[in-house]
Amino acid sequence: MTHAEPPPPAPVDGRGVAARQAASLPVLLEAVLSVGSELELRTTLQHIVDSATELCAARYGALGVVDPERVRLTGLFTSGMTEEEKTAIGRLPDGRAGLLGALVTDPRPLMLEDLNEDPRAGGFPPGHPPMKGFLGVPIRVHTEVFGNLYLTDKHGGGPFTDEDLALLRVLASQAGIAIGNARLYETARRRERWIEGAAAVTTTLLAGRPAADALMCVAERARLLADAAAGVVLQPTPEGGMEIVAASTHGDPGDLVGTAIAPGSAVLEQLLGGEPVFIEDSATDPRMTTHVRERFGPSMMLPLQSGGQLIGTLALPRDRGGPAYDAVDRLLASQFASQAALALVLADAQHDREQLAVYEDRDRIARDLHDLVVQRLFATEMMLESTRRRSAKAPAGDTVGEELGRAVDELDSTIQEVRTAIFALQQPPTDAPTTFRGRVLRETGGAAVLLGFQPSVHFAGTVDALLPDQVADDLLAALRGALAAAHRRAEVTSIDVEVDAVPARVRLTVSDDGRTESGTRGTTLTWEAPL
Repeated sequence: MTHAEPPPPAPVDGRGVAARQAASLPVLLEAVLSVGSELELRTTLQHIVDSATELCAARYGALGVVDPERVRLTGLFTSGMTEEEKTAIGRLPDGRAGLLGALVTDPRPLMLEDLNEDPRAGGFPPGHPPMKGFLGVPIRVHTEVFGNLYLTDKHGGGPFTDEDLALLRVLASQAGIAIGNARLYETARRRERWIEGAAAVTTTLLAGRPAADALMCVAERARLLADAAAGVVLQPTPEGGMEIVAASTHGDPGDLVGTAIAPGSAVLEQLLGGEPVFIEDSATDPRMTTHVRERFGPSMMLPLQSGGQLIGTLALPRDRGGPAYDAVDRLLASQFASQAALALVLADAQHDREQLAVYEDRDRIARDLHDLVVQRLFATEMMLESTRRRSAKAPAGDTVGEELGRAVDELDSTIQEVRTAIFALQQPPTDAPTTFRGRVLRETGGAAVLLGFQPSVHFAGTVDALLPDQVADDLLAALRGALAAAHRRAEVTSIDVEVDAVPARVRLTVSDDGRTESGTRGTTLTWEAPL
């Protein structure tokens, strides 16, 4: 057995050693060139284990990637095994025990003539091919142990030699350089994808998408970037918990939307404090309490906050048995969450500014219509009315009076239509009520802006259930006209609106105390329709 430093050379024929070294040199050079020819990390790792197996004439080879945080193997690349052998073995070892684990906990070169005699060697799982000779060396990237190279069973049946160990150590050294370059390249590509994703989300959100679509956009883009099984956005609830409001999955999100984290949860306390939560296995972690946790494995839960404002949480769970998120994943996803939160805040602020501009513009139009157009129309109507009265004394057969009467009626109708438009402009363009009662109250509330007082409203019967859409629209149009007519009358101080619905008919009654042209006070308008 060889451990750590190689043993002193055995007395052998110098010419034989030189010959073997000369024969191995081209193979070593080819292996070194091969492992440095790729920039894609997974391809590089497979090249390394293939080159090591060929360099030392081994039957089987493996390269285990070590997770320094968990002190275990998170990936295993093999050489020499057929697909049938891999299928028969099933799940590959994670390096927590056995000789693979020995190099994980103690990363020094190790050479054995018969691994079955070593006390650290565990039993092979069913379907695993028998192995005897063993050779392993660590791969370091700078000062960090990235993984280990394992070789078993030299072709020809002989044991591994000190020369094999020396060659493998040289290859492992060059492999560390190649892996370092590949990791830098992969990290740069991953960072580029996350940056592009964050920019795309920002552009989409600032394009004026509705709030629900904005949250779904964040969940969908993050899921794709993180290669997660799902991307979900949670928002705080009035009870103090958090609820999933948007979910993106490979298929139907099913029962994800609406799932809530109860107040007092350890995860929730951390999220509400603005701290990210990283879960190794959602199904078994005691901090996870929702019923959907059983279907997921590794997960990240990242607070969406900007300027101290917590908007919600972005959760990115992977499938059960999926690869854990590494440090780069966590960093890039956290940066994405911060950028997405800022974009959500900016989009919300932009929406508020646009709504405010709409309200201001509508208010200006309503004021202009009331102060300029309606007053001029009303003055013109009064002039025509006065002229019509004088023309009543004209000789018989003169039609001027009739024409003036029609002109007055047209102006009166125009004034009512303009007043109705003014009332409509006073209403918010969004969040319109859906029930008939709400629509009536919205109309009277808008009229109150111009009247200076709130009309009283009374309902009788189940108006929301009985009125068809067309009848409801006609009744609202009649209500607008009645309110506009009441506003025209002088000294109006109160308006009563009553809607009475029975299974056979609906009746609208609008009463006011305004003074009519004849000088009397009080007017009642009634509109009725069958149901």
